[in-house]
Amino acid sequence: MSELATDSIDAPRGPDGKIVVPDHVVEAFRTILRWTGDDPEREGLLDTPKRVARAWKEYCQGYGEDPSHHLSRTFDEVGGYDEIVLLKDIPFQSHCEHHMAPIIGKAAIAYLPNMRVVGISKLARVLHGFARRLQVQERLTAQVADCIWEHLHPHGVAVVIEASHACMTARGVRTPGVAMTTSRMMGVFREDERSRQEVLKLMGY
Repeated sequence: MSELATDSIDAPRGPDGKIVVPDHVVEAFRTILRWTGDDPEREGLLDTPKRVARAWKEYCQGYGEDPSHHLSRTFDEVGGYDEIVLLKDIPFQSHCEHHMAPIIGKAAIAYLPNMRVVGISKLARVLHGFARRLQVQERLTAQVADCIWEHLHPHGVAVVIEASHACMTARGVRTPGVAMTTSRMMGVFREDERSRQEVLKLMGY
């Protein structure tokens, strides 16, 4: 397992409360600055390597948590409610594992309860737990859906993610304004066409 994966956002901190950045990490970012053509010794860049390192520790804090933990507390008393539970337009940020460029988007997460529900904020926390890692959108979509399916045991799960990828909009083909949509349907939302259309309509698709 990589050093990044084993070292969580709760890394050692100095007297100023900031995360202590190892010298070899600082030098790695200084090397990148030199390689791009700039001078890491100039005034404006002197503290940049440490700032960038701390920023990436925050961007990737999902490696230090288990998203399924947010689904460990459930509620049985729901007043007989047995319809779709949906949280939509959940904003998130991630970074693509191919170019480490930002992925910025929104997600809709729905499930059909099987006697148990979870606090609604927990759905967003599961999303963020997986998003704060180096990702591809397809895997992120599957991870969120699979986590809910495995730990809530609902009748169905539906996850739709729509996002913009800076690796496409700011470099390479440089095509801004393009969004990628991925979905994962499980249980009744995969097996029953009427249920799938119902949840997609509620999501706004």
